[in-house]
Amino acid sequence: MATQPQQTEQKPSTTLQLRGAEILVEAMIRQGVDTVFAYPGGASMPMHQALSHRTDKIRTILPRHEQGGSFAAEGYARTTGKPGVCLATSGPGATNLITGIADAKMDSIPLIAITGQVAQQVLGTDAFQETPIVEVCRAVTKHYYMITKFEDIPRIVKEAFHIATTGRPGPVLIDFPKNLQLQTMNEEPDYDPPMHLPGYRPQSATVNPNQIKQVLAAIKRSKRPVIYVGGGAIASGAAEELKKFAKRTNIPVAMTLMGLGAFPGSDSQSLHMLGMHGTVYANFAVDEADLLLAFGVRFDDRVTGKLAEFAKHGKIVHVDNDASEIHKNKEAHIPIVADLKEVLAAINREMTDDDIPQIDDWWKQVNAWREKYPLTYRDQGNDLIMPQYAIEELYRQTRDQEAYVAVGVGQHQMWGAQYYKFDQPRRWMSSSGLGAMGFGLPAAMGAQAAHPGKLCIDIDGDGSFVMNVQELATLHCEKLPVKVFLLNNQHLGMVVQWEDLQYGGNRAHTYLGPIDHPEATGKGTGSFGETYPNFVQMANSFGIAAAQVRSRKEFPAALAKMLAHEGAYVLDILCPYQEHVLPMIPGGKTAKDIIYERI
Repeated sequence: MATQPQQTEQKPSTTLQLRGAEILVEAMIRQGVDTVFAYPGGASMPMHQALSHRTDKIRTILPRHEQGGSFAAEGYARTTGKPGVCLATSGPGATNLITGIADAKMDSIPLIAITGQVAQQVLGTDAFQETPIVEVCRAVTKHYYMITKFEDIPRIVKEAFHIATTGRPGPVLIDFPKNLQLQTMNEEPDYDPPMHLPGYRPQSATVNPNQIKQVLAAIKRSKRPVIYVGGGAIASGAAEELKKFAKRTNIPVAMTLMGLGAFPGSDSQSLHMLGMHGTVYANFAVDEADLLLAFGVRFDDRVTGKLAEFAKHGKIVHVDNDASEIHKNKEAHIPIVADLKEVLAAINREMTDDDIPQIDDWWKQVNAWREKYPLTYRDQGNDLIMPQYAIEELYRQTRDQEAYVAVGVGQHQMWGAQYYKFDQPRRWMSSSGLGAMGFGLPAAMGAQAAHPGKLCIDIDGDGSFVMNVQELATLHCEKLPVKVFLLNNQHLGMVVQWEDLQYGGNRAHTYLGPIDHPEATGKGTGSFGETYPNFVQMANSFGIAAAQVRSRKEFPAALAKMLAHEGAYVLDILCPYQEHVLPMIPGGKTAKDIIYERI
C-alpha cells in the first residue's frame, strides 16, 4: 500500500498587502476625517471597499446625488471649521460635484473633493465615463491633484488638507486613477511625508505694529465709524476678539450675508445685514461713515452696489489674509494683509481708553434711522401666513436651542437672513457667492451629521427644495432628523420679484405649477387649491413625516409639532407669492436709491 503524502497545514499569509485605496483612506483618517459623503461607481469602487473596512473611524454617508454629497460636505465644513470630504466616481459622478466645489471656492469653505478616474493606460482615449475633471475644475478650486505615482498618495492627501485649511480656505480636488487604487505594496507607507509646495506661502499671522497704531489713530479721530464684517471673521475664528473690540469701542456693527453670527445679531449694537437686502439703517450708516472698518470682507457687488459711491465719505481699513482682495474692488487707506483674529487681538491689547471714539451723536443718528426704517412687512390678512412672520415665529420657538440653519437660494434665503438672529458663528449656512439653488437640504444634512443631537433646520423655498429633494431618502436611511421649514409660494419668488420691478409683472416661466393655470401668466389670485407637487406625499414616500399648513392661526402649533418630532420632518407652509424682499437696493444703485416700501 502506497504511503499517502503528509498534508501540511496551510497558514494564512502574514504579508501586508495595502492597496492604494486603503492608503488613501488611512491618510484621511490621519488628517482627522470622521465623515465622508460618497456616491460609488466603477472608478471609485476600490475606495468604497476600503471605507467599508474602516467604519470604526469614518462614517460614510451615501447621498442620493453627488451634488447633494458636495453640499452636505459644505454643511459639515461650514458648521465645524474642519474640511468637508465628498467622493464620487469618474465622468458624470465627478462633474456632478462641480457646483459644490465652485460654491466652496466662492465662499472660502475648506472642502476635499475626491474623484475616481479611469485607469492611467486609457486616459485620453475617451474611455467609458472618462472626464478630464482636473482640467474642468482648474478655475473653481484652490488647488487640484491627479495622483500619477503610487508612492505620492500619502503626500498628496496631506498637502490637500493643508492647502484647504491654511490661508484663505477653499476646495481641493484629488483625482485618483483606478489602477493606482488597486496597486498594492507590502509595507506601511510614511503617512507624514515632507510636503512639496513650491510657491505656496499662506499669509502668516504676523501683525505689523505700525499698522495697528494707524488703525487706533483712525478710530480715535473718527466721529461716525462702522464695523463691516464678512465671512472671513468666521473663517479666522475671530468672533470673540471682534465682540471684545466692538463692545469696548461701542462702534456699530454691520454684517454681510456670510458674516451673520460673527457678532451677536440680538445685540443692540448690531445693525444686522447690509447690502442689497440689508437693513436701511445699516446701509445708511455705511453710506455716511467717516471710518469703515472692513474685516474679512471682499466688497462684493451685492453689498456695495455702485462701487464709486460706496462708503465714499470715509477712510477704509481693510483686513484680509488674502492679499489679492486688497484694493481689488475698493481702494483701502489702511490695507492689512494678516489673520483677522490676530489683528483684532493686537488692537485689543494695544487699545487704551484714550483711543475710544466719542460717538454719542452718531448713535443718535443711527438709532433715528433704526426707528424710522425698521424691518417690517405688510400683513395681507385672510389668515394668510406671511413668510416673514413664519421665520419670526421659527426664531421665537428655537432661539434658545442654538439651532444650525441652512437655506436654499431665493426670497426665503433673504428673509432668513433678515428675521432669524444668529448670536454665534457657524450656525448659518448659505450659498452666498454662487447662489446655488438646492443647497439648503443637503447642507442641513451635513450639519446634522456633524452635530448629532442638535437642532438642524433647512429654511427652503419650493423651487430650491425640489432641486435636491432626493436627499430626504438619505435623512431617512441615515437617521438624520433635519427639520425642513418649507416656504411654499408655488413660484420662483426672487425672479418673480424682479419681473414685477422690471418687466411689468409678466410671468416668464416662474410659476411652478401647470402651464394652463392663471398664475402662470400673473393673472391669478394667489388661491392655489391643490399645490404641485404635493410635498406631504412626496416626503412620506421617502419615509419622512410631513404636514401642510395654510392658516396663520394654526401655524404656531404646526411648527411646534415639527420641532418636537424626533425624526426628520417636512412642514409645507403655504405663503402668498406677491411678497417682495424689502429693503432692496437695485443692482448698481446706491443706498440713496433704497426701496423700503412696496411700490
